[in-house]
Amino acid sequence: MRILVLNADYPRFLAWLYRRQPGLEHASYADQMAARNASLFGLADFYSRNFAALGHPAAEIHVNNPGLQAAWAREHGMAFDAPQAVAERPTFPGWLERAVTPFKPLLRPFARKVGLSPKLDQQAENILLAQVEEFRPDLVLNQDVFHVDTRLMRRIKGIGSPILIGQVGIEPSRGEDWSIYDLLISQLPTTVKFFRALGARAEVNHLAFEPAILDALPAAPAADVEVSFVGSVSVDHRQRIALLEAVAQRYELKLWGNRPPTLSASSPLQRCFQGEVWGADMYQVLRRSRITLNSHIDLAGREAGNMRLFEATGVGTFLLTDFKDNLGTLFAPDREVMAWRSIDDCLNAIGRYLVDDDGRAAIARAGQARTMAQHTYSHRAREILGLIA
Repeated sequence: MRILVLNADYPRFLAWLYRRQPGLEHASYADQMAARNASLFGLADFYSRNFAALGHPAAEIHVNNPGLQAAWAREHGMAFDAPQAVAERPTFPGWLERAVTPFKPLLRPFARKVGLSPKLDQQAENILLAQVEEFRPDLVLNQDVFHVDTRLMRRIKGIGSPILIGQVGIEPSRGEDWSIYDLLISQLPTTVKFFRALGARAEVNHLAFEPAILDALPAAPAADVEVSFVGSVSVDHRQRIALLEAVAQRYELKLWGNRPPTLSASSPLQRCFQGEVWGADMYQVLRRSRITLNSHIDLAGREAGNMRLFEATGVGTFLLTDFKDNLGTLFAPDREVMAWRSIDDCLNAIGRYLVDDDGRAAIARAGQARTMAQHTYSHRAREILGLIA
């Protein structure tokens, strides 16, 4: 079975990648893809390499990377205009961000029409369709259902009628016709229920860790960070902000991520930001941390499953995560990860484990062992193939 994986990257990551390697956008498609994967950011080539290891030829396409896609078009004799740099997401006043947050799923289709939501232009669509035509996949795994929407997936379905799987990690747009997909997967049970209510086949499929990351990283650095958090802080993370502000008032918290315009100037988090880190640099930050924190996006409700669970445990870092009803199906709370049930509970756990080096190390080792045994991309690739068998 030939498998094609579609994905898109954060514009800020793309700007960072090409800024740190001047001239990369003029390199060959293969060289640009190698540089993209070597960054270890996001999902990199983790799905395609594990499908290939199972005997299924597989490839990745990063649909919104103008350098990569232009190189492919150039090497295949396609006429195209010089690509423009990926535009940053527009920044809106904090009050407006807060006001529209509950309505994002309803507003996304309209936002796409007026250019305020991720969307491929006609040239990018043509290049993608030519890539699909050349690869002739039997299965397409679409990991960005916003750039590659249901309208575009219908055109892809017309090229050899491949099996279509959509992977959705956040609340999906309303008003889309999801029936084009043979299967929709998500780590969020609420999203699975949403699709099933529309009559679409949907299953829970969790995120994971790629063991090859450990071989690609430099030597483990000294653990010189008391408490870290790596990730987004936005109006979609109100519980997360409340937790981090409480931690910052008592401990030396270092926060790697975006500084949102909605954050109050008086917030104790303002002094915690260390800037954004991507890929290998992010994993090294986790390894520097004696304790790293996790708090799920508000949308997750009572279900655990974000990427940080697997990234932190995968590199052997002590993870202090928010307790969720299904956490025990992924990790043993208080044995493989430490779980907090309230802000005070979290603060007390930080105080306890900052001085308990042996206990902290034992939990970190057990968490890493569980991830390697059950939560790698090899496991997820097998699960996906099993779902469509």
